[in-house]
Formats: sequence, C-alpha cells, structure tokens
Amino acid sequence: MYKLVLRPIFFLLDAEKAHYFTLNLFSFLLKFPFAKRICMSVFLVENEMLVTNLFGIKFPNKVGLAAGFDKNAKYLHELACLGFGHIEIGTVTPLPQEGNDKPRLFRLLKDKAIINRMGFNNDGMEAIVKRLKNRPKGLIVGGNIGKNKVTPNEEATSDYIKCFNALFDYVDYFTVNVSSPNTPGLRALQDKEPLMGLLNELQKINNAKSNRKPILLKIAPDLTESQLDDILEIVINTKIDGVIATNTTIDRNNLSTAETEVTTIGAGGLSGKPLSKKSTSVISYLNKKSNGSISIIGVGGIMNAIDAKEKLQSGAALVQVYTGFIYEGPALAKNI
Repeated sequence: MYKLVLRPIFFLLDAEKAHYFTLNLFSFLLKFPFAKRICMSVFLVENEMLVTNLFGIKFPNKVGLAAGFDKNAKYLHELACLGFGHIEIGTVTPLPQEGNDKPRLFRLLKDKAIINRMGFNNDGMEAIVKRLKNRPKGLIVGGNIGKNKVTPNEEATSDYIKCFNALFDYVDYFTVNVSSPNTPGLRALQDKEPLMGLLNELQKINNAKSNRKPILLKIAPDLTESQLDDILEIVINTKIDGVIATNTTIDRNNLSTAETEVTTIGAGGLSGKPLSKKSTSVISYLNKKSNGSISIIGVGGIMNAIDAKEKLQSGAALVQVYTGFIYEGPALAKNI
C-alpha cells in the first residue's frame, strides 16, 4: 500500500514538506483509540534471537533509525511503534539554528537516493532535552551531537562538550558527528590532531561520570585508506566505543539521474542506494584492519534485508536506515 498509493502522493510534495507532513499525519492517526497498539502489533517483532548486546546496551534488534530523521526528538513515541531497535536523534547543537537555505532536500527517484544540505537545522540542546525527559520507556535513544555553524573549528570542542553534558542523562549513547558535508569546515575535524583532541576531552568528562555512556564516531564514506588508518588509531588510543560508518557522500559518480539534474541540485550529501557499496567497503576495511576489534554500526544504502545482511557480514554489529525507510516505507525494519 505504501509504495503503490501513499509514496506517490507524498512524493508530489517538496521533499522536506513531505517529511514533516508524513510525520505529523502519522502522529495524528496514532491518537485514535487503540491505534498505537495496532501499529505495534503490525510492525514490532520481538524475539530473543534478535537481541544484540553492544557497548553494554541491550538492543532489542539490530535495525536502528539513523540521525537526521527525527532531529529534534519530536516523534520518538510515534517512531517507537515501527519496530526499530534504537533511534538516533540529532544532530543536536548547543544553540538553535535554522540550517541552510531552502530547498535543501532533494529526491533522486531513479537512484532511490536523496541529496540533502540541511546544515544541522535543529531546535538546540535545551529544547531537545525537554522532549527527551518524556522519551518512551524502553526505547534505546542515541544522541548525535555537533557544533553550531558560527562556531569556529578551534572552538568546536566547547560545543561538543556543551551538548554532551546537556544530553548525558537523557540518551543511551553518543555519536560525535564530524563528517557532515553540509557545515562549512566540519569535515576538517576528522583530521587526526583535532579529532584526537576532541575525543580525548569528551572521554575525560565521560570517564569522570559514575555511569559513563558509550561514545561513537560517525565518519564520512569519502576517506582514503590512510585516513581510515588514522581513524582506527584514534579509536584505539582514545578508547571510544565504536564507529558509525558512514555518513552521506559528496561523490556523484555512477548515478542514473541525469547529470544536468544533479548539477542543478548542487552541493549536499548523497544517501540511499548509490552509497551502499561505498559504505560497506569502509565497514569491511575497518573490520579487517582492526581484526574485528572495533564495534561498528553500518549505515548507507540499506534498502532491504539483503543490504542489511551485507553490512553485518562485512563487520557491522548493528545497522541504521534512513533513505531506505523513505523509499521502502514503515515496514522496512520489520522486513529486515
């Protein structure tokens, strides 16, 4: 029903408007008596064989929803009905920010892909913390944190620390996002020296807590093998808990969409089916080079169970979906 009826209607709308229209419609429908219970009976799969213990957290299954879908933690109660093993919110910044100019979200239908240049649009950590205080019981929630656009890179650590401290009591793990292509200069923080400094500072605060939280690093799919080697060294030396591989790509090769259309869309991170092999190759490289000692969450181009299994067989312990959820519909987690 989703692909035949609902998706064609939603896809008539501007991509960003369709996103919020769909979520608000879903939220409204769940207010009807027994709607949540029915939804959970349809989409929720509970089985001890699916349970995964990672970072000291018991995940009910291996399929999570990636950051960016519910940036502001506004729809956790609704999304919890769709069977995800965890949901990652954000990217959260200390201060609210509008993000980049609209339009900033584009569909590439022939490629089952999306280009976005959202720019960390979010309500800021204080507003998001207020919502997290009412998060669904039992749902595993990750907090993806970043810096404000106006914060220079040499002061970026301060922004990450502010978000880390603000969200600490309300999320189950943290993701440090230094890999979005949509905040100017952000990916420079993936360089060895600044990244080592940032993660060591967060770990220092984390380890001083009585109940430290897992810290993961989200990396770009466009890193060279030498840069990936640096990432492995940093993960080992800082003793963070793992890596999320990968964020969106700036690569535009081998797309079915006309080059003129892609050029007209312009800058942004590409996600969806074309990212699948690139992200899987990063997972495989990290897993093999570390002899399986690094915990990895695999993201990028997961459109079905086959794609998810490919990520898991390449070394990922968990997977996350985003673009596949938009193209394939609300049963994606259940189907996987």
